[in-house]
Amino acid sequence: MPAPHPLPQNPPKHSLLEDIQGLAIGLVTTAIGLSFIAQLGFITGQTAGLALVISYLTHMSFSWVFWLINIPFYILAYFRMGKEFTIKSAISVTILSILMAYIPPLMTFETLNPIFGTIAFGVLTGFGLLGVFRHKSSLGGLGVLALIAQDHFGIRAGLVQIAFDAGLFAVAFFLFDGHVVIYSLLGALILNGVIAFNHRRDIYIAN
Repeated sequence: MPAPHPLPQNPPKHSLLEDIQGLAIGLVTTAIGLSFIAQLGFITGQTAGLALVISYLTHMSFSWVFWLINIPFYILAYFRMGKEFTIKSAISVTILSILMAYIPPLMTFETLNPIFGTIAFGVLTGFGLLGVFRHKSSLGGLGVLALIAQDHFGIRAGLVQIAFDAGLFAVAFFLFDGHVVIYSLLGALILNGVIAFNHRRDIYIAN
């Protein structure tokens, strides 16, 4: 059996055009996935989940809540992940916030099966986040902490997100109907599974 090819010492970097198209696809896909659970009135994990919970409880716009709660994490991102990552993350969060103000009204369903909706959310949002991560960006908040844990401590980003989500959903059981939390948990598990199994720096070497 031939020996595996060693990873190159200087892996190729994405060009500006590749970053723009990759982030655009990732953010639009993420917004579409989030629109499914917004239509169902469900929640999710991570920073977006926290923003949804606050939005439901206060009736504030998800877009504004999501944008505002990410501001403190930019400081951490700047010192731990670098200027490029921080700028890209701030841009990604802002664009997603704008998309979430316009895409959900374009996706209204007379009937939306909750199981299908949560699965579609998990797959689409997980795929979108992979695209964002692979172009050296994040959607702020927990995504920053998860990527720091993976890069510096070797802990998969998806596993870090699962731990945070467990705490968030434990609190959600006291705030929302049980079926809402159960369906939402299914979507979050699918999303984090997609990231945990596919976001590996030793395989995806371009950055």
